[in-house]
Amino acid sequence: MRHPFSISAPRMSVRNDLGWPWRAGVLAVVVALVAGMWWWGFDFGQIFSGFHRSEMKDRVATLETENAKLAGESTAARAHFAELESDVAINRGAQASLSHQNAELAQENSQLKEELAFLQKLVSDSSKQGAMTIQRLTIEPEASDRWHYGVLLVRGGNPRDEFAGHVTLQASVALAGQNGAAAQPSVINLPADQPDAAAPLTLKFKYYQRVEGSIRVPEGARVTGVTAHVFEDGASAPRASRSLTNP
Repeated sequence: MRHPFSISAPRMSVRNDLGWPWRAGVLAVVVALVAGMWWWGFDFGQIFSGFHRSEMKDRVATLETENAKLAGESTAARAHFAELESDVAINRGAQASLSHQNAELAQENSQLKEELAFLQKLVSDSSKQGAMTIQRLTIEPEASDRWHYGVLLVRGGNPRDEFAGHVTLQASVALAGQNGAAAQPSVINLPADQPDAAAPLTLKFKYYQRVEGSIRVPEGARVTGVTAHVFEDGASAPRASRSLTNP
């Protein structure tokens, strides 16, 4: 009984008792101080290591702005490019149309010249009753294995009946050589060598007739010359002949 209350009893201290709101406030202040010190140390370490968060944020914002600007410029450039492509397509179409019209006009002009030459020839040969002439003879490449020929026949004077007969063509062809070899010459006779070409060579006219068709040749061959003969039905000798050299 005397031990707790005697001189040897344990020491006793008297302290003020803080309520839980004060303790919570103090704890919050301590936590805030610790967090602030930690954050300050984190930023301070980034500054010493060369990494600046605020600068990086500013740089990211600047890059985002530039990216948006470049995206807008790219969209505008694509729209302008599409517009230019449309203009180019329109111009190409117009150019193709003009080229086609130019070719048609050139062909029409050539035909008019033929008609004029025919009329001049007809007037000059008016005194030669029934004279047959080959007014024009042409040969031009049409494809890699075809050549187009044209023959214009004219009868002078004032014939009373129609002329009936046919035209024969003799084409000199240079065959393409192989492995650097020289081109080999050959001769193609129409319509003998190509019977399907006989129809365009048939003649039946009174004043003039234009004969046109194609000569089939070996691939890559070249026609170097052509000779045309006009025969009247039942006659063995030609009424007219003309040769053309194609250099």
